[in-house]
Amino acid sequence: MMSQHIEIEFKNMLTKAEYEKFLIKFNINEKQIFSQENHYFETIDFALKEKGSALRIRKKHDSYEMTLKQPLPIGLLETNQPLREDDAALATDHSKLPNGIIQRLLEEMDIPFEKIKYIGSLVTRRAEFEYKKGLLVLDHSIYLTKQDYELEYEVENYQEGQQVFQELLTQFKITERKTENKISRFYNEKHKQTNLF
Repeated sequence: MMSQHIEIEFKNMLTKAEYEKFLIKFNINEKQIFSQENHYFETIDFALKEKGSALRIRKKHDSYEMTLKQPLPIGLLETNQPLREDDAALATDHSKLPNGIIQRLLEEMDIPFEKIKYIGSLVTRRAEFEYKKGLLVLDHSIYLTKQDYELEYEVENYQEGQQVFQELLTQFKITERKTENKISRFYNEKHKQTNLF
């Protein structure tokens, strides 16, 4: 059963020391950190990126979900399609994506399904918890030969969320850093290492 929702989030890269400071401040222990794996897909000519969109399959616990993110004036439209394990394996092993709502949305964007290829994966160790009407997320991501740390704040109201996020950065004396999304960071690193993408 597919679902759609609007994602509004603020994000900032952290140093390892800043990330650890957040874990201590919010009393996050190892049991509260879980792993999820993002598998990314794109065309050779970056048709998705050109349209400000991204496609992934996420493995979280023992479930799989394919997500298409499309830009909106504020935030992103996320369309989620649950998958069986064998469908996810076909996608990552053979670049054969399952039919459904996401296929139809991509075709509406003039992106042929068969041109989409599997690019690679990124593992995130994540802690998340409610914070002032939103969800605060601490991510430690591992991909290719790189690791990074990130703070995210997911909200329903852009203005309120922006204010809370700015206050948090100020409170923790964290520099505001231009932060690309995970899929862009993955592609940039892959390009550096392999000259592909």
